[in-house]
Formats: sequence, C-alpha cells, structure tokens
Amino acid sequence: MTIAFNKPTFIGHEKTHVLSAMQSAKLSGDGDFSNKCQAWFETKLNCNKALLTPSATAALEMVAILIDIQAGDEVIMPSYTFVSTANAFVLRGATIVFVDIDPFTMNIDSNLIESAITANTKAIVVVHYAGVSCDMDTIMQFANANNIYVIEDAAQGMMSTYKSKALGSIGHFGVYSFHETKNYTSGGEGGLLIINSAEFVEDAEIIREKGTNRSQFFRGQVDKYTWVSLGSSYLPCELQAAYLYAQLEHAESINQNRLITWNTYLQSLSNLKLNQSIQLQHIPTYCKHNAHMFYLKLHNIEQRTQFINYLKLHDIMAVFHYIPLHSSPAGKKYGRFHGTDKYTTQESEKLVRIPIFYNMQYSQIQKIIQTIFNFF
Repeated sequence: MTIAFNKPTFIGHEKTHVLSAMQSAKLSGDGDFSNKCQAWFETKLNCNKALLTPSATAALEMVAILIDIQAGDEVIMPSYTFVSTANAFVLRGATIVFVDIDPFTMNIDSNLIESAITANTKAIVVVHYAGVSCDMDTIMQFANANNIYVIEDAAQGMMSTYKSKALGSIGHFGVYSFHETKNYTSGGEGGLLIINSAEFVEDAEIIREKGTNRSQFFRGQVDKYTWVSLGSSYLPCELQAAYLYAQLEHAESINQNRLITWNTYLQSLSNLKLNQSIQLQHIPTYCKHNAHMFYLKLHNIEQRTQFINYLKLHDIMAVFHYIPLHSSPAGKKYGRFHGTDKYTTQESEKLVRIPIFYNMQYSQIQKIIQTIFNFF
C-alpha cells in the first residue's frame, strides 16, 4: 500500500466529544468545548486571550482589521510562505514587502528586516516554518524601535517554543492552524488567534462576531447586542472545538509520538548528510520544535524531481512546498521583493518533505529510510 504523505491525527475520543457537542444546546460556537479549548491555550501558551477561528486564514484577516491596515500601508514578511500570510493584508489594501530567508531555517532573515522598514511599514509577519522559531529577540527589537506590530504566523508551530516561550506569545498577535495537515486538527479546518495585548481583546471579540457586541451580551455586560464595528463570521462551530479538544487532552503524547519519528529520520539519514548527498533540517539552539515536518534538501530542482518520482514509484508520497510568493502573478501585483533574492528561490527548489504523521508504523518509517538510501 502507498505510504501517504499525511494522515490527519485521530485519537478516538473525537467521536464521543463531537456527539456530545451535537446534543448540546450551543452548536454554533463559543459553547462548552470552545471555552475548554480556549482556556487550555491561554494556560499552555501563557497568552492574554485565545480565540478559536474557522481557519488560520480567518485569524490573520482578523489581525489585519484589528491593526487597521489601510491602503498604502506596508507589511514585511518572507516570500517563502503560504498565500494566506499575504492575502489577509492585501485584502485590506496593504503592499507586501518580501524579505529573503535564512537558508538554514527557511525563516525570514531577521538581519534584513531593518533595511526593509519605511515610513509606511505597519507590521512584520514572521512565519515559523516547520514549527522552528524565527529569531524573535532581533525582530522584536526592530519592531519596538519603530513602533511596528509583529504578527507570528505559527500555523505549523503548536507545542514549539522560542527560549521557552510558546510561539505566538511573543509578538503582538499569534496565529495557529488546525488544518488536517497540522499536528492537531479540528476536523479538517480550524484556527486560533492569540492576542498578547489586552487592549485588542474587546475589539477582537466584536470583529469575530460579525462586528457585533454579541459576546458581551452573552456575558450579561449589555442588555442587547448590536452592530458596532467592522467584522465578519470568524466564529467556528462547536463541532470543530469538540474534535480539537479530544486531541488537546492528548497533546503531549501526540507531540512525543511525532518527535520519535522525526528523530529516527534524523539519526538514520545523518550519514547521507555527512556524505554531502543531502542537507537536513537545522534546529537553532534557542528553540524547541514540534516535529511538524521532516524535510531534506537536494542539490537542485532536477534532482528533487527525480527523488520525488523515485519515491512515488516505490509507493511513497513526498512533496515539495511553497513556490515563493514574490514570483507569483499576485505577488508581483501586490508586493515587491526588498533587496536580493539570494536564497528564497534557490532553497525552495531544493526542499522536499517526506511523510510524517501521528502513529506512523515502524515498518513504514524503515521503508522510507531504506528507499531514500537506495535512491542515492
């Protein structure tokens, strides 16, 4: 049988929790399971407020409204990221300023950010690629000195840390994804907005509830709710929260299971790295990662294509990742690349991701490792 690239995490208790949510009086969201999830995140991530959203895309769109992105504003980010990172701010009229990456982590090169800052810079969006943290101290230093917002796109980073701080809890805002490809899922889609500044909490609740003060109404703070601001439908249903909470109850064991697979890959493939056949992931000493993905880099795009095809021939699904946004039609229209694209395109063409998911069978892992050795 073909070894899939990904299988959504499934514990088994999801069925019980979802059925319970279906039988509850609060199905549209912010019910018992939503509150349990949000309380779990606020404790685990040590953040001011955690709000579930239908997706990480929705959470990013909420941030763009919260910080009042306007036409003419500039938002700095890496080009090597998913389109939602840029789209959320383009929708509000911003110009995206793409910055080159650090080839060792595939994250934004923090040393290039300062020169990209202009009088129009409103925010910096950092992407913690593969759940490996960016250099947050340097980034926050530049941001604070220039009164710029920092948004952590930690879509891949649940359970990862930077100097013992949870990703998403360091900047002004953090965003997580619970898409089926992530370590934890809320049933296919799902997201989370982390708010680290108390001043934004009330506005975030209003934006999330279609621009109304409905959350305050349900808490008894107002006697009726009404339309008070911009907003949209950013509230996930209770079924998503129920599905997710079953996995949060086993968050540590899921994380450890993935790390075992990740470390097995690393130890087994190290000889290929020593022989300079491949490059393996670099994990900086300042961070703890979550085994979201295992990638390796080949010499060029041609070899990568041969490698992916070889694995497919042996019933193993491997994939490459993002095509840099600045080279896309929309990226050229809505943004610009600051400085030189020294590494973004070059490194993106080398990278390939091999299967890693919760409860992979040992025989599957060994087949993948052996097939990789056979290729070389």
